[in-house]
Amino acid sequence: MRSMGPLEGVTVLDLGCLGAGAFASMLLADLGADVIRVDRADKPIAFPGPPRLDLLNRGKRSVSLDLKTAEGSAAVRRLARDVDIVVEGFRPGVAERLGIGPESLHEQNDRLVYGRLTGWGQSGPDAQTPGHDINFIAASGVLHAIGEAGASPQIPVNFIGNYAAGGMYAVAGVLAALHVATQTGVGQVVDASMVDGSLHLLTSMHALSAASMWTEDRGTNLLDGGAPFYGVYETSDRRHMAVGALEPSFYASLLSGLDLPLDVERQYDESTWPAVKAALAAAFRMHSQAHWAEVFREREACVTPVLSYVEAREHPQIKHRQSLVTIDGVTQSAVTPRFSQSGVREPASPPLPGEHTEDIMASLRDDAGASAQEGTWE
Repeated sequence: MRSMGPLEGVTVLDLGCLGAGAFASMLLADLGADVIRVDRADKPIAFPGPPRLDLLNRGKRSVSLDLKTAEGSAAVRRLARDVDIVVEGFRPGVAERLGIGPESLHEQNDRLVYGRLTGWGQSGPDAQTPGHDINFIAASGVLHAIGEAGASPQIPVNFIGNYAAGGMYAVAGVLAALHVATQTGVGQVVDASMVDGSLHLLTSMHALSAASMWTEDRGTNLLDGGAPFYGVYETSDRRHMAVGALEPSFYASLLSGLDLPLDVERQYDESTWPAVKAALAAAFRMHSQAHWAEVFREREACVTPVLSYVEAREHPQIKHRQSLVTIDGVTQSAVTPRFSQSGVREPASPPLPGEHTEDIMASLRDDAGASAQEGTWE
């Protein structure tokens, strides 16, 4: 019998995380964990739309607590007795002031993995400085690397800092710590920082720089748009084609498809790049995106139409793999990655804030007995 996800049986407490932290606990829920989200009764949710559309909370249960009250923080401590992982995204010191920091919760559960996710990390001169995704990738060097030569850096939405450098690294950290806790019975604190994660994502750039194969001048390097065979070109209908013809065979196929008599042997001769880029740009502007998509459909040239996230829904490969699903009328990503043995369940729609408060609190009362009924929750 297939399981409902590789993390079935793991319980996670999400202390009202936003952005990166909410994404991290969403991924844990996608993979089968039972995620209980604490929605703060004293503070409205940050999502600007209806709560049922806040997909970062899909698959979770929600309990509403006022963490600034003794009863609210005591309820969190009681919940922590029976969970495997806690995820929080407060500024350093806030959880401690609320009485729900790692020291307090480890008193309730010494095998607990306590995941802390911030922009700057738990220590250092900027640890208390406010910021968002754009600030953290600016400090790490990621933002500087993205954009055209001679132009300003381009904002990669909030995908790199929040979700790649933040949420994904937090998930990797808490699962690694959970593996240790399973073996030893001892939990620990995981300090995930978006700046640290962004720097880690730059590993290959640091390697190329050390080998004198990458410069700080954005838009002039092999993989940042400097090379004519790795870039984005506008078509006659003001759409775009993405070109990734790095290998000579792909480059030859690219030139053939564009009917350009350029020297394949000089592909990596940087002195030719400006002229070649101009030739490619002129060729792509001669026809529409649909025309070029058809030209390169059967060619091994690594040329792909640039689609919007709405257009991507009709991409044959995405449709074949059912990588997008529609749940309660909302199109969203399917659970990923996929596993050969462990099944995964379709995510439930996001809960309303506090939707499961009564059931969750009732279970605490049942477990804690008379002391909980009297309001101590300890």
